[in-house]
Amino acid sequence: GILLKAERLSHSRTHLWYNTRNPTDHQVPRIQNTPSTMSRMPITPSPSRTSPGTSGSRRRPGQTPSSMDREQAMRDYKLTIEYKHLKQHCPVGVYLLPSFDDIRLFHGVVFVRRGMFTNGVFKFELRCPLKYNDAGTHPTVKFTSYVYNPHVHPTTGEVDIKREYPRWDSNRHFLTTVLTYVKRIFYTREYQDEDDKYPNQEALKLYKTDLEGFRRRVAECVRESQKGVYLNENGSTIKFTKEEKVHEILRDLMKQRYGANDDKMNADDIARVVTREETLELIKQARSLSMARNSEE
Repeated sequence: GILLKAERLSHSRTHLWYNTRNPTDHQVPRIQNTPSTMSRMPITPSPSRTSPGTSGSRRRPGQTPSSMDREQAMRDYKLTIEYKHLKQHCPVGVYLLPSFDDIRLFHGVVFVRRGMFTNGVFKFELRCPLKYNDAGTHPTVKFTSYVYNPHVHPTTGEVDIKREYPRWDSNRHFLTTVLTYVKRIFYTREYQDEDDKYPNQEALKLYKTDLEGFRRRVAECVRESQKGVYLNENGSTIKFTKEEKVHEILRDLMKQRYGANDDKMNADDIARVVTREETLELIKQARSLSMARNSEE
């Protein structure tokens, strides 16, 4: 079985990799690319896309409503610039799309390739506070998929961003900082001793006292994430659809052009040689072939 993963929904390049070594691997579903995705996100925020409550912010002495609006507009503009930079700096295996209605709400997903969480597909929401990216304004990340991990709260699904970055520095910390950390928690092999600030203390204790038991709980967590792949959250801009005939055609075209990866070429190697333009060309060919076959049938 050939596993095709479409990485990097950004418009700078699209990374792809596929694996033929394990036919039992979980097939990662396709992410539906809607019209309102990255390319539709305005550079200058419109009033309809700014965060609710902007006009209700507390005014500082001597500050007029117009100056407050200008400050908030500048914050929103900086956020769009950060998002634009994710095209080049978003971690491999992590996707992030803006919300339709709120410029400070993003929907994301992490595909885990290696380690105990291999083949996990974990969805999350990232929200930036109204005054982001001022000093001390931590973004929040909450998984909508169940994640059994010491870094993730077992009830709310919130990631321990503040534990990792106690002081949020607007000159050093950005969206890519958060996404890199969200990815890293699935590859962590050691946890600090005597750290009572991990949100899931039960998972931390099990990891230290019964590693095999911890592995079993993680495996259950991964299976649950796979079962819920096609359960799309209301309002989420990331949609998962089941494989169609056109996907099979596209996979065959990819194999013809690039061949199947072997032990000498890993996923990251392939990701560096497949460009967005080549991918769009193959997608166009796949759609044309699919339409032609449907008309023949």
